[in-house]
Amino acid sequence: MDVTQPTVKVDLQGVPETLLWTLYHRALEARRPDAVLRDPLAVELVERIDYPFEERFGAGRLAQWQALRVRAFDGEIRRFLVSHPGGTVVALGEGLETQFWRFDDGRVRWVSVDLPETVEIRRRLLPDDARRHVIARSALDFAWMDEVDAAGGVLVTAQGLLMYFEPGDVHRLIAACAGRFRGSDLLFDAVPRWLAEAAQKAPDRDPSAYRPPRWTWTVDRAERGRIQGISGVERVRAIPLGRGRGVVHGFLLPLATRVPVVEHALPSVLQATFRGA
Repeated sequence: MDVTQPTVKVDLQGVPETLLWTLYHRALEARRPDAVLRDPLAVELVERIDYPFEERFGAGRLAQWQALRVRAFDGEIRRFLVSHPGGTVVALGEGLETQFWRFDDGRVRWVSVDLPETVEIRRRLLPDDARRHVIARSALDFAWMDEVDAAGGVLVTAQGLLMYFEPGDVHRLIAACAGRFRGSDLLFDAVPRWLAEAAQKAPDRDPSAYRPPRWTWTVDRAERGRIQGISGVERVRAIPLGRGRGVVHGFLLPLATRVPVVEHALPSVLQATFRGA
């Protein structure tokens, strides 16, 4: 893909600005020779976007964790496309994620659902494709489902999105997906309550430093049970992040996810499988 085009100035606030945080951290990791995620397009986009990434987001100490999280989504998308050639991936709140280009096999159909201001930025930075359909709506406006062709199978993803919704809205979204896309899966992030509280209590060492918007939906063992109890949900399971490099990401975190009590207290990627027709 050719992104040798003029620099694009991006000015976002609130939840939409988080798309720049995730892009920046993916790019930082992808620049490493020992990267756990290859994402050359993210690197190119960061170089092209006129935005003070380092000044706003810092040195990127969470880059590897962010990349491992994305890699977990990638693994499930890859498995879906192997079993459903030409299937449809619906990416809710995709931001500037570049998964379409990492998985484009000439057959996959991709539907991106995002807020109008985010869609406008995607269209300025990323090229159109006949198999990429962009819908400028909130994920909570369920009319987007009418534009999804589910004939070849559907996988719905929600990266870095649901934690900004109210719990009732999350449950309604899951229920709506379960009713419309029977036999499909929904992949999404889950953050524990302690992490949401810690993110808001972090001291402001620099007034210009980035502070993420408040996470209003958190997940613990009880919340997983509530998701499991939503009509049409067959099961909920955690997707392993896999091993990274170093002691923490290569040994301690993978070991911790095997201990149920600890695993429920860690940020994770969850898969909700919906019952078939």
